[in-house]
Amino acid sequence: MQIITDPGQMQAIAEKLRLNRQLVGVVLTMGALHEGHLSLVKIARKSAGIVILTIFVNPRQFGPTEDLHRYPRPLEQDIALAKSADIDYLFVPEAGSIYPEHYQTTLECGVLAERFEGEQRPGHFNGVATVVTKLFNITKPHTAIFGEKDAQQLAVIRQLVADLNMDITIVAAPTVREENGLAVSSRNTYLSSQERSAAGIIYQGICHAEKRIAAQEYNLQAITAEIKEMISSTPGLNPAYVCFVNETTFEPVETAEKGKVYRLLLAVHAGNVRLIDNGKIRT
Repeated sequence: MQIITDPGQMQAIAEKLRLNRQLVGVVLTMGALHEGHLSLVKIARKSAGIVILTIFVNPRQFGPTEDLHRYPRPLEQDIALAKSADIDYLFVPEAGSIYPEHYQTTLECGVLAERFEGEQRPGHFNGVATVVTKLFNITKPHTAIFGEKDAQQLAVIRQLVADLNMDITIVAAPTVREENGLAVSSRNTYLSSQERSAAGIIYQGICHAEKRIAAQEYNLQAITAEIKEMISSTPGLNPAYVCFVNETTFEPVETAEKGKVYRLLLAVHAGNVRLIDNGKIRT
């Protein structure tokens, strides 16, 4: 595994790989690697001959009150995990090389990025879209693997690739879960053992929705109310939002139709930690 820190060097290597007809797959991360990231690498390895993993804690997707400075950065551990995952290139740039002095350009996302996480974290998806575009330009992938856990981010990136005519295939990877169903996330390290255990109710809420819809309860507002109550009645947890949305547009849906696919979005505060999750629900 080769570790690259300079964007120009990474870009030159990626260009040479493409000229040599190598299929390049990329996994973009903010580090603090875990089982979820490694599952993305496995998928990348199946779809490409060369795998590039990037680690960059992007300051432009954090709001002024968010946890940029305490976001976990266990770089030595990440390097060891990347080596064990058989990564070909690990790209770890400094913030100053991605956003040099006098940097001015930022992408602006549309309505898809305005609800839910976009509403809770103004400017977040503009920062995501900007850094993803830059990292795509640097690593020049044929395929890029993103986790379904961040469903709205995945939808925004798919829209970005389509809107800007990027010749990149976006592959969605299933959410990896802990034993109690909690979606694996770098932010889980902030949770106390009690909070981690209690947060399993989030996945139970998704399972509850699947059962209710399987029983032909199509009043989605009623189901979300039940899930909010499940979460609210769990000590230490507070729901920020629970909502069914159209799988493509992410517009809220109140009543389900038979034979459709919806996405159930959840954001929950566990103490000072904000957790997100989602489930794909078929009627």
